[in-house]
Amino acid sequence: MTAAHAHEAPLTFVDPRQFKANTRVAVDDDHLRASFRSAMDFLQTKRAGHFSDRDGFEALRGVGEAVRQYSLSKLPELLERLETNLTARGVHVHWAQTPEDANAIFLAIAQRHGARAMVKGKSMVSEEIELNHRMAEHGVDCLESDMGEYIVQLAGERPSHIIMPAIHKTKQQIAALFEDKIPDTPYTEDVDALIAIGRRVLRDQFRDAPIGVSGVNFMVADTGTLVLVENEGNGRMCTTVPDVHIAITGLEKVVETFEQVLPLYSLLTRSATGQAITTYLNVITGPRREGGPEGEGELDGPRELHLVLLDNGRTQAYRDADFRPTLQCIRCGACMNHCPVYARIGGLAYGTTYPGPIGSIISPHLLGLEPTQDLPTASSLCGACAEVCPVGIPIPELLMQLRHAAKHDAEPGHAPLAGQASAKDWKEALAWKAWAKVNASPGLYGTLTGMAHRLRGFTPPWQAGWTASRTPLRPAARGLRERLKDER
Repeated sequence: MTAAHAHEAPLTFVDPRQFKANTRVAVDDDHLRASFRSAMDFLQTKRAGHFSDRDGFEALRGVGEAVRQYSLSKLPELLERLETNLTARGVHVHWAQTPEDANAIFLAIAQRHGARAMVKGKSMVSEEIELNHRMAEHGVDCLESDMGEYIVQLAGERPSHIIMPAIHKTKQQIAALFEDKIPDTPYTEDVDALIAIGRRVLRDQFRDAPIGVSGVNFMVADTGTLVLVENEGNGRMCTTVPDVHIAITGLEKVVETFEQVLPLYSLLTRSATGQAITTYLNVITGPRREGGPEGEGELDGPRELHLVLLDNGRTQAYRDADFRPTLQCIRCGACMNHCPVYARIGGLAYGTTYPGPIGSIISPHLLGLEPTQDLPTASSLCGACAEVCPVGIPIPELLMQLRHAAKHDAEPGHAPLAGQASAKDWKEALAWKAWAKVNASPGLYGTLTGMAHRLRGFTPPWQAGWTASRTPLRPAARGLRERLKDER
């Protein structure tokens, strides 16, 4: 397969509005459930091995949480300082409010350079704007170079996990996929051979593609530095070999000093994959330097470097102090790995770029509450996600706030969220008003409960969603008031 064929696979994106139907399909897939349960158990065990000292973890988490909260408290100032220092280093900084804005920036750069292909390192934000597919509409092919992303691109699917995109695929499925999509590739279930096949296909793309694309894990305002964490080396290839490098990230990823990166890096690697340290830590400080005191210049690196800072609903979360902790996330995926819901349905059922607990609290800001109103309810509120979050995001509390926002209008003085009250049900609202009126009037309460006890034989066997998994509610033969009267 070449870059020219990267976009031909049909796109299999799932509508988040169909979340409930998607979950029923996923739960009925015994193979999917077994695969995810095994993978999640493995990742939980690896993480636990690196955080065996609970007090040590809490101390480090406290530092990470403090860094993220401090950075967000100064976010506008840090972003301006970042832009100033990056520009001084020769980096072109672009601001994109929407995915459409971001894609327009990418397209303009590609057209200016006459580029027909881009090679990409792993970037969830590029998934967020659907970069590959928007560029393909204009004849620009984007080829994923991360092995997991390459696999799901061949399959025409979304990543099912933010760290391990193809975790839902078996080696047999990957072998069949490679045989079908990559010319002259025999079927093999040997994992090392499959990796070698993917590397062989990708190697030429690094050399030939005029534009390399990457994400960014952290941005340092004081030094104008972009930090990229990875394991495969493809990110380093994408950011050094092509003549043009375009990095894209959410505007919340900024910190003030390089020292603040260190605790976040330690938390990220151990929380994500259970590694003490990743294979590659890329520190990018600008494009290739030409000339120099003796005219030697630098021998590698891009000649042109761009940074695209994406909003896409992040300022909505930022403006409300209750939702601002959502932006503390460092995209480690630990909450997914410990979530009993995610482990049973996988990531594709959510129909969003970010699945699992973190997706359930960030997707309503990125996409609006109307299409994502069911996601905050996809939680048992067991608190496992908050317990393992390396930067202390109170995910269960945020889920409850989003559930309320989906069904109620914004409070006076608060700006409404996009899609606020989209799940409001007039029948439910009327029922709660009636409940409040009855419980506020002792006489009315006594009359109605007395009637309920006497008419209990007419209790309907079907009670909407309650009886889908529970026995019908039925009033007792005698109420508490009557029992108390008998005891006097």
